[in-house]
Amino acid sequence: MSNNNGGWANPSPAGLVALGVACFTFFALLSGKVTAGAMPLLGCWLIGGFVTQVIVGAIELKEGQILGGNVFLYFSAFFMLVGGLEFFVKYFAAAQQWSIPLDTRIDGWAWLVLAFCLVMWTPAYFKGTSILAMIVILVDIAVVQVAFLDLGVLSPAFKPVAGYALLFAGILAMYLSAALILNTTYGKTILPLTKPWIKENAPAPVGNAKKM
Repeated sequence: MSNNNGGWANPSPAGLVALGVACFTFFALLSGKVTAGAMPLLGCWLIGGFVTQVIVGAIELKEGQILGGNVFLYFSAFFMLVGGLEFFVKYFAAAQQWSIPLDTRIDGWAWLVLAFCLVMWTPAYFKGTSILAMIVILVDIAVVQVAFLDLGVLSPAFKPVAGYALLFAGILAMYLSAALILNTTYGKTILPLTKPWIKENAPAPVGNAKKM
């Protein structure tokens, strides 16, 4: 990632900030730090994350980043936009006591697809900084559990486990976003990035996390 006045800059830091917000707020909800009364507010934050990540995904695809572009694109659509809208629906369904209760098991079937794709795509992140790979693995753990929680396969007692996986993913996302910004701005390593688990043939520039 470099400051290039002739082209697009790496938008990944903004996408990572949006991911961090989603991870922290989901942690708060899943771990019981906040009540169901926070759901409409969480929906607002996720819709904000959608705006950020859909732009990040579009720019990365334009720059030829197939992995980051596609991941940000479906994160923005399903995790952020659909997730945010669903929190509004679920909150008002409970508040208005709709005569036909929501069958949220349908969410579990959708989460299964998202979880499967994310897990299968995860090895592609092993060629970038291992910080990013760890973020994706932690999100994998949470998404798989959320899918089985919504399907009713797992007990609600597992919610904090998914929550803490997201909390640690959010912490790493904040660090990585700061490292990308500071290392690029100063042209040297301010915040160190860990090496990839699978090395490239050529060394990556300082601050490059392969644009997520």
